[in-house]
Amino acid sequence: MSILNWTPVARMRRNHALEHATLQVLAERHPHLMAAGYSDTRGFWIVGNLSTEEVYEAVEQALARLNAGEYRLAIHPNCGTNFAAAGFFAGTVGWLASLNMGRDLRSRLERWSVIVPLVTLALILAAPLGPLLQQRITTAPPHGLRVVEITRQVQGDLIAHRILTQG
Repeated sequence: MSILNWTPVARMRRNHALEHATLQVLAERHPHLMAAGYSDTRGFWIVGNLSTEEVYEAVEQALARLNAGEYRLAIHPNCGTNFAAAGFFAGTVGWLASLNMGRDLRSRLERWSVIVPLVTLALILAAPLGPLLQQRITTAPPHGLRVVEITRQVQGDLIAHRILTQG
């Protein structure tokens, strides 16, 4: 059995897909909306200045569209998976380029002109990897997933909605 099919991981992947799709639906309705999401095994959070009704409608539409085959909604351009993939490759290339670097300032500055283009190239090459990782590893179609509760929490200026799922 693959770890991706282990019940807690599979639930988180389905919730992650629905979180992304919900954010995409909200972005279609509010193009300049500042919002974020976070998924776990019980559901996900949507953080942003939104009414509970707006969140409920977006979640329901996102789930319906995903179940109808619109899986592109599950791949989000601002997902942490994209940033982690880019950071991993850029950091690794930067580290490799710094091996055997002298300890004096002059040798470090000379190596800088090599490190910056290599890290830039790593970021460019890593760009398509994040969405691929989302598609194959960090999200999954939400088959059988249903929303059981949406609650609103406010702390100062921060508004968050907790979406609990089952299935």
